[in-house]
Amino acid sequence: MSDSTPILTQSDLESRPSLGETIERCIGDFSSAQLVQAVLVSIAWFFDAQQTFISVFTDAEPTWHCTDDSCNGVSNLCQLPKNSWSWDLHAHTSIISEWDLECASSLIKGLPASSFFMGCLAGGLILATLADSSLGRKNMLFLSCLMMSVSCLLTIFSTNMWIYSVLRFINGFGRATIGTCAIVLSTELVGKKRRGQVGSIGFFCFTLGFLSLPAIAYINRGSSWRKIYLYTSIPTILYCILVRFLVRESPRWLFIQGRKEEAVSIIKSISTSENQRSLIMDFNNVSFEQETWNVDLYSAIKILVEKKWALRRLSAIMVTGFGIGMVYYGMPLALGSLSFNLYLSVTFNALSELPASLITFFLIGKLKRKSSLLGFTIMSGVCSVLCVVMGKIWTSVEIGLELVAFFSACTAFSLLLIYTLELFPTCVRNSAISMVRQALVFGGVFSPVLVAAGRQNNFLSYGIFGLVIGLCGLFVIGLPETRDTQLSDTMDEEEYKERAAAAGFNRLV
Repeated sequence: MSDSTPILTQSDLESRPSLGETIERCIGDFSSAQLVQAVLVSIAWFFDAQQTFISVFTDAEPTWHCTDDSCNGVSNLCQLPKNSWSWDLHAHTSIISEWDLECASSLIKGLPASSFFMGCLAGGLILATLADSSLGRKNMLFLSCLMMSVSCLLTIFSTNMWIYSVLRFINGFGRATIGTCAIVLSTELVGKKRRGQVGSIGFFCFTLGFLSLPAIAYINRGSSWRKIYLYTSIPTILYCILVRFLVRESPRWLFIQGRKEEAVSIIKSISTSENQRSLIMDFNNVSFEQETWNVDLYSAIKILVEKKWALRRLSAIMVTGFGIGMVYYGMPLALGSLSFNLYLSVTFNALSELPASLITFFLIGKLKRKSSLLGFTIMSGVCSVLCVVMGKIWTSVEIGLELVAFFSACTAFSLLLIYTLELFPTCVRNSAISMVRQALVFGGVFSPVLVAAGRQNNFLSYGIFGLVIGLCGLFVIGLPETRDTQLSDTMDEEEYKERAAAAGFNRLV
């Protein structure tokens, strides 16, 4: 049976009204309804940050002291009799002290953190395209937050390292698509003029979530590590209820799924246009071809691989994401190896995300995506390597260089996600960002191993961090610039842009 779907020609793509242009014309100026939706969706990043870095405190190596003269001059407590030393605080303040893991191997101690990142990888691979194919952005966000919050609540009942690690895996599995769905859903509700700023709201929320952890841990010092999970799980469950009943689905996704009436209804509810009756007429005039290939779980990934231009973009941006993820997730975990107070160092690192978010929010409209991303990855790499060199000469500069390296990685992280959502059309956008997030997390998987090795030699942590992010950042050079470009909705539309850009380059040459 022949395919009855007409083939789009270049003249068709040039003459027909764009779905994105029609949506922006109908939505009008940035309204309070759009702002409320964007903020509500972006709050998911707050809880995402808490679960990402919670192990910095719950899995921390507690401090100890001697109880008699037999341990004086000995720095390794594993070489001492059990009755010759004691923890400075109660044993239940950390999983290390509660479950007597002080002499366990670094592999065992790092198992929960590694399990979390492995869960993120598994969740991203299995759930990657559900938001593009069947569930949609809103439902995927709700289910991800619910799974993360419930597993976080169940973690307080862990009785040993193995149950704890399994629950951390489930926590990471659920958390895997939260940031992806949040940034895609929030940016698809607004036009291109506000797209970058709305996308950066999530980064602000992530920073606030990161900042909340040292505050919660400091208030909870001396108490059980289980309370930290309790204090972070309950608000997340309440947030899931808000998402279920107050958040609207992306009209772009609804439209390409053939659910035009639902899309128009949502646009009407957030539109600032005075002539609401013209909305349906505007959409009826759109000569838009629904993507019929996006029908199952992995069809989006398949089309990304089959299209050479899409595969080239995805490969380059994922390699860059790998390098950024190694530094972004690794540096906070490595703070314990620095000669600095843990609560203060985590706070300073969290605070360094604030200027990174501010730069993204206020300057995203002026920053060229490619050159900015390249610059921040190189800066992070240089400062990370210098952190090792200067730490041996001038220790007081070490924390400053670490903060600059982490700040640059945070800014690169934000730019990477916004750049990715502009590189790919609506029909595969969530899947593409999910794959890039997978690359970020994959870089994080190696971080605990490097952090453990770096306790003996800082170059094995901060040095490798710097080299990897610097080299991986070079892969963005071959990507197109996307600042101030109209978001595409179909693969045909984006492919036409790619061919037009290549033809223009050839004429210049």
